[in-house]
Parts: sequence; C-alpha cells; structure tokens
Amino acid sequence: MAESEQRRAAPSGPDAGDEPRRIFDVASTTPAGDKPADAPAPERPRPDPDERLQAGTPPPLVAADDDAPPSHRLRGALSTFAKSIATLAIILLALLASLLIWDFYVTAPWTRDGRVRVQVASVAPQVSGQVTDLRVRDNQFVHKGDTLYVIDKFDFQRTLSSAQAALRSRAADLQVKKVQAERRQRLSDLATTAEEQQQYVGNATQAQATFDAAQQDVDQANVNLLRTEVKSPVNGYVTNLLMRVGDYAHEGTSNISVIDADSYWIDGYFEETKMAHICLGDRAEAQLMGYRTPILGTVSTVTRGISVSDAAPSTQGLPNVDPVYTWVRLAQRVPVRIAITQVPDGVPLVSGMTATVTIRDPAPPSTDPWLVQRWNAVHQRLVDLVQHPQPHARCVPVMGGDAAVPNILEDYDLPPAQSPSQLNPGLAPSMTGQPRQDH
Repeated sequence: MAESEQRRAAPSGPDAGDEPRRIFDVASTTPAGDKPADAPAPERPRPDPDERLQAGTPPPLVAADDDAPPSHRLRGALSTFAKSIATLAIILLALLASLLIWDFYVTAPWTRDGRVRVQVASVAPQVSGQVTDLRVRDNQFVHKGDTLYVIDKFDFQRTLSSAQAALRSRAADLQVKKVQAERRQRLSDLATTAEEQQQYVGNATQAQATFDAAQQDVDQANVNLLRTEVKSPVNGYVTNLLMRVGDYAHEGTSNISVIDADSYWIDGYFEETKMAHICLGDRAEAQLMGYRTPILGTVSTVTRGISVSDAAPSTQGLPNVDPVYTWVRLAQRVPVRIAITQVPDGVPLVSGMTATVTIRDPAPPSTDPWLVQRWNAVHQRLVDLVQHPQPHARCVPVMGGDAAVPNILEDYDLPPAQSPSQLNPGLAPSMTGQPRQDH
C-alpha cells in the first residue's frame, strides 16, 4: 500500500529525475520561476576538457611564453628564415624553368616539321614505239645503265639500213668526182680549160658535203636504234610502275620513275624566330618517328625565298593584298636543307617520312665537367633570351655587291658569218686560175 502511494507521488516523463515544478511556494508568495533580488547567482558548471576534445572542438590557443629559453626563440627564428629562403628559391627556380621552357619552344633551333626528301628521275623515251620487253618490276633496285624496257626495233633497224645504203651511194659519188677533179687538175691547158677544172672541183666539193650529211644520218639512225633500250640514268628504286608490255611509249613522255638512292636529304621547316641559331655547316640530328637512333647530317643550304600570298598579281597585274591582319601573327617557316652524313643501321630512308630536326653547336666538345657545361649552356640561353641572339659572320649570307647591276639580258655570242671563199678556200681563185683541191 505504501509502495503504490509512492509511485503515484513520483512524477513521470523526461523530467522525472528533477524536482517537481510548483507554481507558488508554500513559504512565500513569489512564483517559483522568479528569483528574489538578493538571491545569489547560481554557479555555472565548468565544461570538462575531455568532453570538449571528444566533441571535436579545437583546443584554446596558448599564448606565447615570453619567459621561453633563448635557444627556443633562436630555433623558431631560424625555422622561419629557412622557410622564407625555401619559398624564394622555389619561386626563382620556377621563374628560371619558365624562361628556359620559353626559350626552348620559341628560339631553340629544333622543329618537328621535318621531311625526308629525294630526287626522282622521270624516265621518258627519246623515240616512240611499242614496248616489247619490260625488264623491271615495282620497287626493284636498278643500277645506272640497266635496261628498264625495250621498244620495238624493227622500224629503227630499217631506217639505219637505209641510211647506210645512202651513205655508200654518197661515198661512191664522192670517190668518182674526186678522181675526175684530180685528173682535170693534171691536164695541160691544151686538153682542158680553167672553167672545166673549176667545175669538176666544185662537183667534188658538193659530193663531199653530201657524203658528210649522209654520215650524220647514219649516226642518227644508229643512236635511235640504241635508244630503243631505255636505261636507268641513276642508281635507285623503280617506283609506282604502271607500265606493261604492249603499251605505246611516246617520245618525251615520262612513263617510269626511278628514285635516286644517292640523293636523299632532309628538309627542316624552321620558324623564322629560330633562324638566328642556324648556320651553314652546323651539325644536325633528325629523329624519324618510330626510330630511336637519329640520322646525322650537316646544314648545307638555307632557302633564300618562299612564296608570299600578298604578292600574287590580280586585276591589271596589281598585287592582291589581303585587308585582314590578324592580331596574333604566326612565325613563317623557312626550309633548311640537311645533307645526310650517317644513317644508322636498320633505319630506312623513305621520301616523305617525318622527322624531328635539331641543330647542334658545331663547336668541338668541351673538356669541362658536365655541370660546368650545363651551366654554360643555360647561361648562354638566358643571355640570348634577354639580348636576342647575335648573328655570326658565317651565318649572314652575302646579299650581293653594293653597286647596282643593270638587269640586261645578254645577246647570243654567235660566230661571224663566213664567206664561200672561207668555207672552200682556193676553189675558184679567178676566171683563169686553176682551182686548188684540198680533199
């Protein structure tokens, strides 16, 4: 019975453990929620440091101790100074790296725009005819003088035979007329006259000229017969062969191409901002795509002119100038020819292959330590970046003399015309004089 009364008197709910609320105090008329003026303020409980750390709140800042030992203060000052020096060094290194990268991509003499080039001999027959024998195949290596194909020889053999027959006829006529002229020369004035002697000597001279012309015809016919065998003019590879037996070869029309294996070179198209570092004779390295070992060479020539679009003539021959001028101007590229001096084993040369071309300093290798060489190279690049590259005497091409040369075409230097007496001296000295025959 007593336990049930206590359960009824005990409050329930979330505030069951607190003191029960009362509206009015029995001993006073002041409400329970109001406090008297002279009542002392309740003491606020201090938070537990362990609970605050567990809640994740930062610990309170600890003021610097002015009474710290001098060694601790010196150590802190040195640490701050070292951090400042390290930050300054990082900034300087970043600035130096930026300058070197700028110099490498803007002024350093290298380019990815390189091409392998070669001379191609376009072979054309010197006579016309049907192809009867094709002796090569595509991509075959041929030597200089090897026969590529043969043209039908029948017509040319007949022409040669006819020319030889005409030559024999002219030879017989010349022999007879020379003998007649000599016989008339030995006769006395009673048996012949000066006029008759001049006539016979003239006939012999004409026969000699006809014989010489016939001899030239034989030579031409013989050469044409030899030209029916079209030969390779260079050592190289037959490329893009489309000919077949039975095709008709036209005189002067190219129908087969041979790549000259002895004429390979590399063209590097360098930006004009990099030309100050390129000189004739400089060492060059060209690395083909897909091959690690570079091709070695030297700078042989620099192109002296490229096409200018604004210089193209338009109406009435006036220049056609584009009115648009962009704010950002791209550097023009200038072709530089690299003569190949060494090709690594296993690296093929194919015309049109791309290469990264780098120009090296032609100076002999230095004996200084590696670190000194690197420092000198960096110093020189920084100087060039600030002061701009200074052209060398051997890099500046000669543009011509100071005096203006008139642009006048020269006339042909032809030999003076000769008179008949100079061509045939002594043939007709006078009306009554005997001719002198030198044939």
